[in-house]
Amino acid sequence: MIQPVATATASGEVPTETGDFVLTLDQVPRWIDAEIRSSLEYENEDPSFSKSFFPDPLASPREADGSNGMVSRFPVDHEINSKIYLWRGLPWNLEVDAVVNSTNENLDEAHSSQGLHAAAGPGLAEECTTLGGCKTGMAKVTHAYDLPARRVIHTVGPKNAVKYHTAAENALSHCYRSCLELLIENGLRSIAMGCIYTETKNYPREPAAHVAIRTVRQFLEKQKDKITAVVFCTSTSSDTEIYKRLLPLYFPRDKHEEVVAISKLPADVGDENGETIIHERQIRIKTLPKKTIPKPAQASAELPVSDVGLVQRNSSYLDTYLDPAFMSLMKDPDQRHQEQWEKTAQARGGWNFATMLGFGDLGGPPLSAAEEYSLHSRYLAKANSLNLSEIAEMKILYRGGVDSEGHPVMVVVGAHFLLRCLELECFIHYVVKVLASKIQMPYTIVYFHSAASLQVQPDLGWMRRLQQILGRKHQRNLHAIYVLHPNLLLKATIFALQMFVDKVVWKKVVYVDKLLELFRYVPREQLTIPDFVFQHELEVNGGKGLIIDPRTKYVYHRP
Repeated sequence: MIQPVATATASGEVPTETGDFVLTLDQVPRWIDAEIRSSLEYENEDPSFSKSFFPDPLASPREADGSNGMVSRFPVDHEINSKIYLWRGLPWNLEVDAVVNSTNENLDEAHSSQGLHAAAGPGLAEECTTLGGCKTGMAKVTHAYDLPARRVIHTVGPKNAVKYHTAAENALSHCYRSCLELLIENGLRSIAMGCIYTETKNYPREPAAHVAIRTVRQFLEKQKDKITAVVFCTSTSSDTEIYKRLLPLYFPRDKHEEVVAISKLPADVGDENGETIIHERQIRIKTLPKKTIPKPAQASAELPVSDVGLVQRNSSYLDTYLDPAFMSLMKDPDQRHQEQWEKTAQARGGWNFATMLGFGDLGGPPLSAAEEYSLHSRYLAKANSLNLSEIAEMKILYRGGVDSEGHPVMVVVGAHFLLRCLELECFIHYVVKVLASKIQMPYTIVYFHSAASLQVQPDLGWMRRLQQILGRKHQRNLHAIYVLHPNLLLKATIFALQMFVDKVVWKKVVYVDKLLELFRYVPREQLTIPDFVFQHELEVNGGKGLIIDPRTKYVYHRP
């Protein structure tokens, strides 16, 4: 826990229920403040710990000041330095936008950072159970509950082994990057993070601190306008001393620290994202040859016969081998995220008339093929890890047989879509899981709207989100949507879907007023039809021209 302060109330600290104090960023020493060198001096908790074990890299002889003409990889940047804080204490006592929890892949309370769940309350553990775990190097966000922070970002640090040292180092770097990316994606600006590495995973403290500090520095160089504060929190004297020694290497406060740091930095400080570079494994991409249009008349005269074909063959044929989805992944990840944030902010700005009309959020930029594939893959991976049996038992969406053209049929029952009893995000995962194999080839949807007008349906914004997740294969391979027993409101809704969501998909809707008409497209034996659909058919159409067998539920023409 944090050290008690004698003049707590006088300095503006707010006591919590546990007896600790909530501190604002104004009460935490900044890295650029001169007082930090004295304010961070603490009694050593471990008697065997000695500061002489960690020599100060800046307390070197004056002759080491020479940079020998070398340019610093991390020059003085006062704007970035003003965003860095070093705090001896727990992140849970700081009033920031987000705090970081180092945990395991199951997000268990027992493996989380010390004191987090006790300070946040039981609600945090309950929400963690709904996240479906978290992979090493990745991060997920939850509410903060009883903490003074607004959000908790959970991340999973790697295990360290000598054989896989580079992989562990890059995974640890990705932990910090993922936390900072989630911070920006959620519209937050300040973050407090403790040491993500743990003793149980055998990660050495000093190398891990190098990774943490350099990753934050390189991220802020590109995204400093979106972040106001990064607080490095330490819980022991040894960690505090390590950070005090290493921060000047990556966040030099003056020219002297910058020059000295040139000779003190490790040989490998990572790439532009802070990850370790392995030159032997780098992909080497040569620039494409320039497109030239050779003169056919001169080709045969000036070149040997064996080379004529090479000149006449225009280099544009290489373009056919370039997958746009793959090439989009070659962008700098920070540039990719920045473009996405700018598109989202632009789409959310201004008047959203669809939301004003009650259609839901129809804003947001269209997704590229690579973004749709990535989004669908993430949802499918999570869907496979969730228990969705309760949604399956509701019989909202289930498999049928085949239609008259041999296409597989998926049945949707509108009356079973009980919005008040259904978690929409879980239902999306169920839809993605069930349709994963169907959207790979042409398929048909049969929608029973019988008695569905009594239920509240999701808005158009939710439908747009679902279609983005299903992706372009769904749009291309969907053969038709047969809608049984449509009413005027449904037809107006589908017209709005054509106008605002997806004209291609919703132009495939075929309205069917009677069961006998539906059986022209999908044979009766290929469908499992709820009993209330037959009852609705009798109520709406009065049983004219048909007979329904009460035992087999077959429908026949009335003689």
